[in-house]
Amino acid sequence: MKFEIMEPSRRLITTAFILSSLLLGRATIARADAVSELASFSVFDKVDLAQLARSDVKTAHGPPMSNPRFLAVQSCYVAPGAPAQLIAALRRWDPTKHRELKVFLHSDLPSSPTAANFEKLKNAPDNGPVRAFVADTQKLSTDLQISQAEAKKFSAGGAGGGGAMPASVVTFWTDVLLSRTKSFVSGGTSAQPPYDHSGKAIRASDELNGLLREQGKIQRQFSGLLGATGIGRGAGSLTPELYWELLDVDDRGVVTLGADYNRAGGGGTYQSADVLYYASGGYYVAVTLYQMWPVTVEGKPSTLVWRGDMISAPSLADLHGVERLGSESVMMKQISKGVTLFRRDTSGSR
Repeated sequence: MKFEIMEPSRRLITTAFILSSLLLGRATIARADAVSELASFSVFDKVDLAQLARSDVKTAHGPPMSNPRFLAVQSCYVAPGAPAQLIAALRRWDPTKHRELKVFLHSDLPSSPTAANFEKLKNAPDNGPVRAFVADTQKLSTDLQISQAEAKKFSAGGAGGGGAMPASVVTFWTDVLLSRTKSFVSGGTSAQPPYDHSGKAIRASDELNGLLREQGKIQRQFSGLLGATGIGRGAGSLTPELYWELLDVDDRGVVTLGADYNRAGGGGTYQSADVLYYASGGYYVAVTLYQMWPVTVEGKPSTLVWRGDMISAPSLADLHGVERLGSESVMMKQISKGVTLFRRDTSGSR
């Protein structure tokens, strides 16, 4: 899955850097500044670009957070081509082509979606996670993350349809996803109905704000982008690219809604935010932030990428010690796997 699912960067250029640029040249400074800026807000205090370009993605545990259901992982890597090319490749990439990523369906959404934009639900594969998702829906399991008002709209009638997902289930989730997408477009995450079907009310905006508050350095680094997106608040000034997915989370099907924001900065840099603001189960919200710098490695234009993944999930609250470290390790492996597949798929297209 994607968590696994852009304001100019703040370049800290000192007088010494400026003087050095006169002697060493602009390309050297851009490279040194990227590494310095990476160290200023991330857990990666030392990075060798040439070595990183020849290796797999580098992953690490994020700083500990006080909320037990929050988890953060950071990663960095070097990709061929300029940041603008990498952003374009990310937009084109289709994770459903790789079974190991467990994304069954993916579909982009227009800014004014209709029910037709969720027709792919009819094509859900007939497998264990999807059957579990259907069963949870039909009995309105308390594990479903929906509102009480949404739960009242489910009708078991019209069970036909011929696919893995009965027509009644398709109709119900089409209505939930469409309504929540429209709410997001009009009012951001703060307009999302709470997850209160099970009795306890959880709000996406609160979870996103909580994740970001506990990552102070990252929040400052991305303050301009986060302000323009309105993440955790109302609708922002930056228009996102919207999408929905059906994926596997812990052997259960989950439908999720996402918003992807991209913004160019000074000197060819880019920042990006991928926000999963709704999930029918498995996790409450997730956000992936990217910082990209143009660098030259072995004479070739390349991009230094920092990626920060943050997630809020109810199951994490019960994990401690070795179990929690194990969960973080699984998350790091999934991220590494996704980045490796992305780099392999797109290395020849730039």
